[in-house]
Amino acid sequence: MALATPLLEDAILAAFEESSKITVDTDSSSDNSTKSKKARKDTAKALAKAIEEFVKSGTVTTTVTTTGSASAQTGTGTGNIS
Repeated sequence: MALATPLLEDAILAAFEESSKITVDTDSSSDNSTKSKKARKDTAKALAKAIEEFVKSGTVTTTVTTTGSASAQTGTGTGNIS
């Protein structure tokens, strides 16, 4: 299964839109610093979650080959990233 790129794009956009809703009183250096830091931290957290979900949306396919015994087998495996 292909990676869910549109879902990642939507999640990134949502993270940026959410952070832009935080209002900062630019006349107060304390408020500016505190709220700006919170906005950056919240955005980073949302992006990390979106990237993790994006990576886990893929499927890994492997080929397995064994040799050297009467029970040698070949096959394929498919699994999710966790």
